[in-house]
Amino acid sequence: MSYLENSTKVTKFTLLGLTDNPELEVPLFITFTLIYLITLIGNLGMIVLIWLDSRLHTPMYLFLSNLSLADCVYSSAVTPKVMAGLLTGDKVISYGGCATQMFFFVSFASVDCFLLAVMAFDRHAAVCKPLHYTTTMTASVCAHMVIGCYAWGLFESAIHTGFTFSLSFCHSNVVHHFFCDIPPILSLSCSDIYVNEIVLFILASFNVFFALIVILTSYVFIFIAILRMCSAEGRKKAFSTCAAHLTTVTIFYGTVIFMYLQPSFGHSMDNDQMASVFYTIVIPMLNPVVYSLRNKEVHNAFKKVVEKMKTFFSS
Repeated sequence: MSYLENSTKVTKFTLLGLTDNPELEVPLFITFTLIYLITLIGNLGMIVLIWLDSRLHTPMYLFLSNLSLADCVYSSAVTPKVMAGLLTGDKVISYGGCATQMFFFVSFASVDCFLLAVMAFDRHAAVCKPLHYTTTMTASVCAHMVIGCYAWGLFESAIHTGFTFSLSFCHSNVVHHFFCDIPPILSLSCSDIYVNEIVLFILASFNVFFALIVILTSYVFIFIAILRMCSAEGRKKAFSTCAAHLTTVTIFYGTVIFMYLQPSFGHSMDNDQMASVFYTIVIPMLNPVVYSLRNKEVHNAFKKVVEKMKTFFSS
């Protein structure tokens, strides 16, 4: 028997889901299905669009394509299981399935977290030092940034998943959440989870505050550069772009801070579920709109692809 099998009597978990009201299950299923389809179409469409149009082969769109990929993966780690539970009523997930869901969710949510910071740094380089942009954001630098985001996400997730599922689960197997996230799983353990909570707090704090420091520092310099612009139209456009970015950053980091960095006492699982819906299901749908579809270059690339398709089918 493996170490995991020796450390637990639980072979499966039951996810309570978002509601126990049968009348809400179908409307929620339809809603989440639409959101998930929009998420996949928007993010995968953005990846394909960036890949097809050579004008979008720039650092900013490299980061956007990876953000779209991360959004697809971490949304797909959670949403299909939620939809299946709402449709069939089967909310049971195997022990291994729970560990797998946690690993992929934490990995790509962390990737998302750091990509947002990398994108802010990229905009800082473009706005504040435009003449040095091509020498600052070289292909090698961009590749190392992206690889670093994925490497840290996978490493951090391996730590969290390994620490969590090395605990003993000998009491209830009912998860008061709609997916296998770290805090609700820890609450089921009959082992001492003090070390797990410390590790969770330290790593989550590092992710959030390191990324926020990069984002806020970048935007301070960006705003200073914008205020020095002579063109009122240019300032307005830049402020609009920054406001959209900062809105999504606020929602993402606000829910993460609320979920992972609050003290254990007074911790409400119901509030956690509401916060989690935003960053697991809603934000991945919004990101293509906020970061990409509002961009004229993306609009032009999309029109170009549509025109080519019209020409192909008409011929």
